[in-house]
Amino acid sequence: MDEDIKKQIAVFRFGVIADLVTGRRLSRGEVVRLAREKSERRWDIPGTNRTRVSKSTIGHWIRLYRRGGCKLEALYPKDREDEGITRSLASETAEALIKLRGELPRAPIPRLIEELRRRRIIAPQEPLYPSAVYRFLNRQGLMHQQGPQAVDRRRFEAEGPNELWQGDALHGPVVTVDGRRRKTYLIAFIDDMSRLIPHGQFYLSEGVDSYLDCLRQALLKRGIPRRIYVDNGAALRSKHLEQVCASLGIALIHSRIHEPAGRGKIERVFRTVRGNFLSAFQGEDIDNLNQSYSNWLDTWYHSRIHGSTNQSPIARFSAGLECIRPAPRNLEEHFRKIALRRVERDRAVLFHGRLYEAPITLIGKRVTLLYHEHDPHRIEIHHEGRSYGFLTPTDLVVNSRVRRNRPEQESGNIKESETSPPPPQISGGRLPLEDTEKGESNHE
Repeated sequence: MDEDIKKQIAVFRFGVIADLVTGRRLSRGEVVRLAREKSERRWDIPGTNRTRVSKSTIGHWIRLYRRGGCKLEALYPKDREDEGITRSLASETAEALIKLRGELPRAPIPRLIEELRRRRIIAPQEPLYPSAVYRFLNRQGLMHQQGPQAVDRRRFEAEGPNELWQGDALHGPVVTVDGRRRKTYLIAFIDDMSRLIPHGQFYLSEGVDSYLDCLRQALLKRGIPRRIYVDNGAALRSKHLEQVCASLGIALIHSRIHEPAGRGKIERVFRTVRGNFLSAFQGEDIDNLNQSYSNWLDTWYHSRIHGSTNQSPIARFSAGLECIRPAPRNLEEHFRKIALRRVERDRAVLFHGRLYEAPITLIGKRVTLLYHEHDPHRIEIHHEGRSYGFLTPTDLVVNSRVRRNRPEQESGNIKESETSPPPPQISGGRLPLEDTEKGESNHE
């Protein structure tokens, strides 16, 4: 399996179990309830067309994560030992079941099996177990669903600071940048328990790079949250954002499509920003806009008594400082982007139109490159979870003079270096001193 797919699967698995393995310790009843809710949801699972995850699978992932030292690598899928062996349902039988289920949407499983035999899709003596049919149809989301039910919505509040952050974007005012009128977007995070804003900033885009920049500054200022709750926007579904959060041990949670009710706190703050800050702001420069917004947060929003908590956000957040995880010293490394390349036979790796050299032991291997967008020439190379240092830019002129490490010659096991002297070193277009002296001697 491709290493990038393995990482995507591991990030997905962490997203499923994150609220079960991070934060406060849950009771057995709470774990069972959350696992049941997760097994009833439909998921976009990388590497497969399945949409369901069973409770037993969730429990298995939790055990793997804890046994692996709570590292993301523990959730990497292992290569199948039965690669190429036919599964319990042949592909023809599976296709026929999907078509038959469309014709008989409410038929019980035994009736579907009987109909497959009657149509001679499976032989009379061929075994087909109801449990296998049920699992297959359930994974395809084709089992009978009950009618719509009332949604149980309740107000909630995180137990402590940095237990849960909510993140979102607000359409901001138009500013002038390089003589052009540009729209701005306020991207911000709010701590659910204290209502403090770890960081908020106006950007010229609401893409994933803006969210990552805002998140990086929030982590540096206020520490690492256990969970981040966001919507289903394209930027927030970015694989890069998911990998950053999983690497830092943050559970990235997305609200259900068309159901923004759970992010009410950040929406309420945005209404305050519109009514109290933007309505009074006068200016057209984005730097001035961000400076004014930062001053407004520090001097007004964070210090005033909040109507729901009866405390100021900064006082409520500061009261639980002992629970806060500080950002790691190597925080920048967690924000690096990932690219996959194969090392050529001449050790070359082509990246962003430039040649680099990889260690000789990685020739022919598919490797992972970690880099920053703002510093694309500092590239760390990984293979199978191990770092091999940084790639070296290729200097073709230097390579023309570098002695290669040759294998021993077949005849007599004599190394090339033992049979032929090194070539003379020539610099500046001058002959070696020894040859010059010989020439002068002969001339005399």
